[in-house]
Amino acid sequence: MFLALRELRFARGRFALMGTVIALISVLVVLLSGLSSGLVNDGVSGLKAMPATAFAFDEGTMKDNAFSRSVVDDDQLHAWQDADAVGAAEPMGVNIVNGVTDDGTQIDLTLFGVEPAGFLAPEVSSGDRLGRVDGIIVSEPLRDAGVEIGTVVTLDRLDVELTVIGFTQGQSTFGHVDVAYLPVDTWRLMAAGMSEPGAPTADQLDAMDFPFASVVAILAEDGADPDVAAIDAAAGTTTMTLTEAFNASPGYEAETLTLSMIQVFLYAICALVVGAFFMVWTIQRSHDLAVLRATGASSRYLVRDSLTQAGILLVGFTALGVAAGVGMGAAMPAAMPFDLEWGPVAVASGLTILLGMLGAAIAVLRITRIDPLRALGGQR
Repeated sequence: MFLALRELRFARGRFALMGTVIALISVLVVLLSGLSSGLVNDGVSGLKAMPATAFAFDEGTMKDNAFSRSVVDDDQLHAWQDADAVGAAEPMGVNIVNGVTDDGTQIDLTLFGVEPAGFLAPEVSSGDRLGRVDGIIVSEPLRDAGVEIGTVVTLDRLDVELTVIGFTQGQSTFGHVDVAYLPVDTWRLMAAGMSEPGAPTADQLDAMDFPFASVVAILAEDGADPDVAAIDAAAGTTTMTLTEAFNASPGYEAETLTLSMIQVFLYAICALVVGAFFMVWTIQRSHDLAVLRATGASSRYLVRDSLTQAGILLVGFTALGVAAGVGMGAAMPAAMPFDLEWGPVAVASGLTILLGMLGAAIAVLRITRIDPLRALGGQR
């Protein structure tokens, strides 16, 4: 530790420059982590909040944007409801619409048609639970657009009027569009093309015969593992777990893969930059290290001392970069999908330090090959 601390003190300019690079990489890692979490929550928070364990799509449906492409019927629904180890299976309708509120504000909504008394029905932070034929429960952030309980939303082209009766607990989005939950039969009325201008009525639902939905939402029994392949074969469906179904949201996979690739490059850059710095630093002080070897210092001691030096640099400036990144994240505008979660930030920071130490370790292995005779002029 003596040599490491002494060099940090007397070569503080060089180490400060290297530390600044590490801190900037840490800032980028934190910001990318927050953007990744924000994009996930802004893209699929509506799905994440659901207690479903899986979703069954019509067989052969393309996985990209599968919720909008799939159409399942009652026979497929009943096949899942009658299957072993399945606690519950419910129809769910999904589509994205444009609408305008009664004060003229234009909004986009993802309609989630669910059973009002089923396990998909959302909990509310305020207002009433799902039940009214013309009632919708909308995502909490829509309050910022002036939406409140009692607001009437008129859907474009259909002229169907839906009344806001409650708000979800927290953000609920799908495909970066705020979710509006409504009874699945109301969703079917519009999907069948049988809706009339104005608010839907119970009589319209009674006259409808449209046994279709977008997907079947599945809730497995506690501790049970349904034979998904066999049920899919019998029902003519393709099943994805809840997490796999995130990729069926518009743009989700492309966004997350892009940010993940950038993060991987940042980790690689961190390892290479730190490794290159300590390689040059080791070469520059090779004569001093040879003197230490000649006076009895072991290679293990010198390697441990150099790695301690790298650890102090990496931990200290990574912490500084994380603090700066958190501060910058707090100042992000509301329009930017930034959501700082400490778990991903901790993992990203740990990887930055670990890969930096790996790069430093490869560089300082040169110490083990330093010849003590160099201190005595043996190289001449």
